[in-house]
Amino acid sequence: MLPEPVTARAPRTVRPTLLSQDWRDVLFLHWPVHPAAVAPLLPAGTFPDVRNGTTWVGLVAFSMQRLGPGRTPLPYVGTFPEVNVRLYSVDGRGRRGVVFRSLDCPRLPAVLVAHAALGLPYRWSRTRWTVDGDALHLATRVRRAGGGGARCVLRARVGPRLERPGPLADFLTARWGLHTRTAGRTLYLPVEHPPWPLHQAQVEHLDETLLRAAGVDVSGPPASVLFSPGVSVRFGPGGAAASGPNRVSSW
Repeated sequence: MLPEPVTARAPRTVRPTLLSQDWRDVLFLHWPVHPAAVAPLLPAGTFPDVRNGTTWVGLVAFSMQRLGPGRTPLPYVGTFPEVNVRLYSVDGRGRRGVVFRSLDCPRLPAVLVAHAALGLPYRWSRTRWTVDGDALHLATRVRRAGGGGARCVLRARVGPRLERPGPLADFLTARWGLHTRTAGRTLYLPVEHPPWPLHQAQVEHLDETLLRAAGVDVSGPPASVLFSPGVSVRFGPGGAAASGPNRVSSW
């Protein structure tokens, strides 16, 4: 089955709302990678999502706010900074999504619940994400020994609003679900939110080992740097990701 179209608006309505949250002050860093290099890192039943022969790895930092079941935010536990490493996937039903290789945050209860309920690779970390006008600063280090001392220090600056972000920006940011492996099966969880308001952004300093710790090697600065003030998000009930051929998508 062909992958669903790339669209800046959610292709499906999420009902009922299982989880709600706000993603604020979101910085997207992206590098191109060869699909064959990351295909073994994806869960069974999914394959790399490819644009012009290339797939991408993202390093995304943001402020998670008002996380909670249904539409009820949890005090304290539901608000924290997060940085994640993600890949881009398609399942046998053509649904495009995200596969998280790591998600680092300083809230241990959130780490434990996400592991137990969804199999998501959250890690307990020391993480600070600060926004001062157009200046952004991230400092994170994984606490657990299993994280291998993975860390990231970065400074970036927000630029002008993008009135027409373009097809690559949509491909990298307009992701309407996630694929995750838990209890021996691959699940797809749909997500719904308004279109991303996107800005240009520039990295001024980056020192990180998160990507290599996640199994992905890149070289040089990120090829795409974008910022968004954020969106409000709803996750809905998921289902199994139908198995498909062992290939990559084409777009």
